[in-house]
This record gives sequence, structure tokens and C-alpha cells, in this order.
Amino acid sequence: MNIRYGGMGLLAVVLGMPVLADEMEEVVISANRDSRVIDVIDAVSVAPDATQLLREAPGANVNSNGPITAIPQYRGMYGPRIAVSLNGSMLAPAGPNWMDPPLSYAMTAQLESLEIYRGIAPVSVAQESLGGAIDAQTRRGEFGDSDNFALSGRVMGSGQSVNNGYQGDAELLVSNLRHRVKLAAMTQEGDDAEFPDGDISPTQYTRQRYDIGYGFRSGDHTVQFDYGYHDAGDSGTPALPMDIEYIEGDLYDVSYSYDGGGQLSWTLAFFGSELDHGMTNYGLRSAPAFDRWRRNIADSSNLGFTAEARWVDDGGIWRAGIDGFDEQHDSDIDNPKMPSFFVTNFSKAEREVLGVYLERDIQAWDSWLVHLGARYNRVSADSGEVDGTPAMMMPPAQALRDAFNAADRTQTDHNLDLVLQLKYDLGPALQAYAGVARKNRSASYQERYLWLPLEATGGLADGQLYIGNIGLDPETASQVEFGFDLTSSTITLAPRVFYNRVDDYIQGTPLAMSSPAVMMNTMMNPTRSAPLQFNNVDAELYGFDMDWHWQFASNWSLSGLVNYVRGERRDIDDNLYRIAPPNTSVRLSYIAANWGASVESVLYAGQDDVSDTNREKKSAGYGLINLAGNWQVLPSIQLAAGVENVFDKNYEDHLGGYNRVMNSDVEQGERLPGYGRNLFARVLYTF
Repeated sequence: MNIRYGGMGLLAVVLGMPVLADEMEEVVISANRDSRVIDVIDAVSVAPDATQLLREAPGANVNSNGPITAIPQYRGMYGPRIAVSLNGSMLAPAGPNWMDPPLSYAMTAQLESLEIYRGIAPVSVAQESLGGAIDAQTRRGEFGDSDNFALSGRVMGSGQSVNNGYQGDAELLVSNLRHRVKLAAMTQEGDDAEFPDGDISPTQYTRQRYDIGYGFRSGDHTVQFDYGYHDAGDSGTPALPMDIEYIEGDLYDVSYSYDGGGQLSWTLAFFGSELDHGMTNYGLRSAPAFDRWRRNIADSSNLGFTAEARWVDDGGIWRAGIDGFDEQHDSDIDNPKMPSFFVTNFSKAEREVLGVYLERDIQAWDSWLVHLGARYNRVSADSGEVDGTPAMMMPPAQALRDAFNAADRTQTDHNLDLVLQLKYDLGPALQAYAGVARKNRSASYQERYLWLPLEATGGLADGQLYIGNIGLDPETASQVEFGFDLTSSTITLAPRVFYNRVDDYIQGTPLAMSSPAVMMNTMMNPTRSAPLQFNNVDAELYGFDMDWHWQFASNWSLSGLVNYVRGERRDIDDNLYRIAPPNTSVRLSYIAANWGASVESVLYAGQDDVSDTNREKKSAGYGLINLAGNWQVLPSIQLAAGVENVFDKNYEDHLGGYNRVMNSDVEQGERLPGYGRNLFARVLYTF
């Protein structure tokens, strides 16, 4: 492991077993902790979902609804509150329940870096970053150093025992001084995962990805084009009311950049996607009665752009930019056993964000670094009219439809984000940090335009029915953060204390018994809990997180994380839903010339601070032991292997969601268990 020091560096935390950094490419999780960079090698991970890598970052965790549908959580916030980009491009999932969250389109096998902006994110990195920001970068290759074309690439294969899963990836790069062409193909597949008491069904998955990229460079000018085809087949999501039948998508982006020797640079990028998604409640799980069969066909169209200029003067660095993103969603539900049944649950639901921003970095009085940022976003939303068989048969559903169609569905928000961050050098190895910010997020299309009581909730996975609220106000967070970065030849330490006061937090709240949504639920599901409506409430989140590393001998090191977050309602005595419990990890690593090994202890406390509003269940604490190692057999060949959950511990992850599947080894309505003992191995060949 190499440790480098710098004033404006990125922190990378260990994702797997280290070997010599100059022998392997890097796969890093990084944060805007501006005091240092810790270089690490390729993660020893065979997980099909790239989101799982976030567990290695301070403050981050994962809401796991299925094997390839995990949703990032950061300091208690998740879903659309966290801005996720893929190679700098935004993406809106096709599924109303986020079976295809943005990071599901970033394949682990093709990932170069996963960057998480720790704490308060700069306004330039995302349009709406109230809960943080993440950017996934895939390998594009490098330009050559001569006019002669060179061929390079890699082939990777891996497997794991817990679900008989495997994945393979092949990448080919042809490049010279001016041109680079990349071709890549990936496949992954797995069966239902095991836990000590049986199988978690359905958790099978299958997915393929095909990419092509072309870059052209001339002097200070670079043009890049990338296209990816995403193809997922039958895949389980046991914490959600349906499973994936298919997800097909075209993703594309084109960018131009100019680098004027450090004094002036600017970029211009256009990106978009076309995503189609089908899901059912009868294909992979035990089918309900024929009149309850449901098939949901959904699609989304995304189109966006970014333009940024960066220049340097005697006082520091300026950044100015403009960006836009438009998403449109359609979703229809039917019953193949009853052709007369239909529900148009989202019809041309559109959300558009147009933003401008300005940032300033100032080096002041030798020891101070000041960052200022301001962003204005205009967020507009609209929806077409809706209908459905329930509205033709039941007066409460008819009332909901008519009220929705008669309402002014066009909504516009004007949001202003402000950021101030201060860093002060207390010495050559110690830097203090403080940050304050105002951040905003406008309602998602699900929160605003869900007109019938359904579970189309963006992946909440609480088993509750929800209904939208057209008139939702934007969430506004007042954020404060303090900490320091200690960096020496043997020790790095970066604790942070944070507080987020969120006004108009969007949360499901109980409806009056006279509400048509409650009356409809009583008629259709008399034993089911009454639906909740998305409404504005007041909330706060506060806590502490830290990562650390101690190089106590030439070949030996200790590293770890500590995370604590509390989420509470301020308007009533209740907790926020699905907040990660306190947790910590410690990893002991040994690094030799061409091999490495580690043992890791992961500890999670029980979670007793649960949401009564969401009828959330408490969870018990647990501890796991993981082993990993790798061997650089040749400069071009690396072998890696390990064991997760060595002692086959039976445990429940508080963020795992509740089982919705009948006739499973997991009781319906109980929290999904964690995976049992998992032996994994990987071989990587580069040329």
C-alpha cells in the first residue's frame, strides 16, 4: 500500500486484499477528504452488484432489496436523495420501485472507480445532492504515446458458492496517440442464495452488458463517445411485490473537453438512455390467486447535458456551469389472466431540472483553504391523465382518478443550494475541516404522481401501500459538519461529526379514515394496514463516521470504519425508516511482494430506533468474519479467493427489507436474512 500526501487529494479505502500497487490497476472508493490519497489495488470482490462496494466507505451502507437491486444509503439518506452518476452522466430508473437503481447499470467487473463525495458534496458534482453524491467510472483505457496502434485488454472470470454464481468480463482496447477504441462484454448469473436455514427465494439473477467506446484526441482537445447495451433477465427481488422479468436499456453519452494547460479548461457533454422494464408477481415466486396476478410494464427516457468552464487566477480556482436533465416515465399494470384489468399508474410523468452553478476555491493566509459554491435549480414536473379498472368499479378509486385528472399537475420549484467549506492546516500532518450548507431536493415522480394506493415507492421495501401528493414542497436541509484529517507516515485518521436538519422531509404519513385511498384499501384488502400518503414533515439526522489506517510494520497494517447515524422526526416522536444501525469493521492485512492476505471483523449493533409510522421491526446485532487473499502469479495473471461469513452466521441485515414471497424458507413478512458462508475465487488476466 502506498500513501501519498497532498492538499487536494482523494481518499481511497481498501476494498479487498492488497498487492503491489504498481502491478495492478486500481479500483477505489474515494471521497472529498482533501488531505490524502491511499492507493489500493483491484477489489477482491465477485458481488454482482457494485453498490455492495459502498460498505467500505465511511458513512455509507446498502439497502438490499435483491441481488442486483441494492440502493445506496449515506448517513441515513437513500434513494433519490443521493445523486448517482455513471461516467458523469445521470440516469433515472425505469422501475417505479427502483428494481434498476442507477448503480445497477455500473457493472462491478467493468468498474474502474466508485467515487463517493463524503459529507457535503460540492454543487458542481450533481444537481440535487441533499444526501450526498456518487460517481461510478468504468474503464475507458488510455491513449497511446505514439502513432503506432497498440492492443491491450483483460479477461476476468469469477465464481462464488453461496448461489453458484459466476461472472465473466472481456475488454479489448486499441489505441495510439490520437485514437482509442474499447470493446467490452460482461455476463453474470446466479441461483437462489443460501442462508443457514435454507434458500432465499427468489434471489436468482442473470444479466449481460455490451459496451463500445471511441475517443479522439488532438492537442488539448478530446472527444469521447460511449454506448452500452444493458440486458437483465429473470431476477428476484423478494423484498418487493414483483420480480424482474426483463430490463433492457440503451445508454449513450458524447463529450468534448479542452484543457488549456491548467489555466483554462472546459467540458461539454450530452447523455441519455432508453430503458424498458417488465416485472411480474407470478414468474419467479409462488403465484397468487388468478385474479391477483400482476404484470407491470414500465419505461423511462432520460436526456441531459452538462457544460462547465474552469479557470485559474491569482486568488484560486473558479468553476461555472450549466446542466439539465429530463426524465419521462410510463407504467402500466395488467393481469394476463384477466384481459379486462388494467391500471395506468404513471402516464407521461415528467421531471425536468435545469441548473446553473458557480464555485470558488481560495488558498488564503497560507494555512486556509476556502471553498464556496452556489447553485440554482429550476425543477418542473408534470403528468398525463390516468385511469384503471378499479376506477370503473369502485367509487373510492373513481374519486381518486377524477381528483388526480382534474388537478393542476404542473409543478415548479425554485431551489437554491449554498456551500461553504473551510480547511485549516494545523501542521504538516493535521488538517481541520468545517462545512455548512443548504441543500434541496424536489419530490420524485413516484412521490408526486402515485394516484392509487400501491407499492410503487422507489424501493422503500416496507410492505406498505402509498399514495402520492401532487403539491409536495421541496426538501430543504441545513447541514453542518466538523472533523479533521490526520496523516502521518504510519497513521491516517479522518473522523467527521455531522448534523442535517431537514425541513419538509418527504415521508409517508397516515391518512384520515374518510380518505378515498383508505376506503379503497378497506374494500380490497380489509386485513391490510391502511395506506400512507407522501407528505412533508420535519426531520433531522446526525451522527459520526470515521475511517482509519495504521501501518504498524513494513508488511502489516490495520484499517477500519466506525459509523453511527440517528434519524428522527422533529414534528412527532418517531424515528425515520430504514436507518443503518451503528457498525464498525476492522481489517488486519499482510502485504508481501507478490501476494497479500487479510482477515476482517464486521460488527453491527441491533437497531431499536425504528419507525412506528412505517411499522418497522427492530433487528438484532451480529458479527461476521471474512477472509481474503490474492497472489500475483505473473505480471499478467492474478488469482484471488476468500471466504465471507466464515462461521456461517445466521443473521438479519436491518437494511435487507421484508420478505414478500409465499412458500419460501423465509417466513413472509420477516426481514430477509443475510447470506450464509460464501467461498469465492477470481482469476484476472491482463495483456
